[in-house]
Amino acid sequence: MNILITAGNTHAPIDRVRVITNVFTGATGAHLACTAYVRGHNITVLTSQPYTLSDLPEPADDPGRRAVVVPYRTFDDLAGRFQHELRTGGYDCVIHSAVLSDYLSAGVYAPDAGTFFNARTRHWERRGGPPAMSEAKAGKIGTSEPEMWIRLVRAPRLVDRVRTPWGFAGLLVEFRLEVGVGDHELVGAAEQARAKTAADLIVASTLEGSPHYAYMGPLEGKYERVDRRELGERLLVTVEQLHRGRVKQNG
Repeated sequence: MNILITAGNTHAPIDRVRVITNVFTGATGAHLACTAYVRGHNITVLTSQPYTLSDLPEPADDPGRRAVVVPYRTFDDLAGRFQHELRTGGYDCVIHSAVLSDYLSAGVYAPDAGTFFNARTRHWERRGGPPAMSEAKAGKIGTSEPEMWIRLVRAPRLVDRVRTPWGFAGLLVEFRLEVGVGDHELVGAAEQARAKTAADLIVASTLEGSPHYAYMGPLEGKYERVDRRELGERLLVTVEQLHRGRVKQNG
C-alpha cells in the first residue's frame, strides 16, 4: 500500500520568533511509520519532528524510495503539504495522527494608557473613557509592555477537509484525544467524530490513559481496547484487511 502519515505537533506563530504549540512529539506517528515500512508498505510521513524517524533508512539505503519524510513546522505548512500530497500522491490510506493547533493567533494587543483588565469583575475598564487596545505588529514583539493579549481564532480541522474538498477516497484513519473523560464517553465522542469526517477507523485515547491503551474501531460494529504496545501492529493489520476487502470488492 501507499500510506500517508501525519505526525507531531504544529506551531501557531505569534510573531517571527514566538509560537503557540502543544507537548506532543510525534512518537506515535513515527512508530506507525516504522511499523508500516517493516510490513512492506510505501510510506510518506509529514512530521514536525523528523528526529523521531531515525529507525527509517536514509535515502541512500532506500533505493526504492519506500520511505519519504516531509518536514513541516507551522499549521499552515502542514495544511499546504497535506493538501498537495492528497491531490498528487496516489495514496491508498491516510493515517492522521498529528496533533494540530486548535487555535491560531489573529493579532497581539497591548492595552492603551489607562485601559486595564479588572480580574475581579473580569471586564475591561478605562479611566475616563471606553477601553482601547493597540495591535503590536513588529516582527518580534517588544518586552516593554507590562502585559500583552493574544487574540486566538478557531483553526480549521484539516481532517474535515480530507474527503471534501480534498477529494480523498481511500482509507482514512483518524486519531482523537480527550481529557478527563471515562471510556464510555471517549468511545461515544470518537464515533461521533468518525461519522462526521467519514473516516474508516478512529483511534481514541485520553491524555491520562494514552501511555497505556487506546480504543480502535469500529471493528465489526464495536470498539476494541488495545494495549498501547500493540497498537501499531494491530492498526496496520486492520488497515491491510480493509484494503484487501476494498480491492476484492472493486474487482
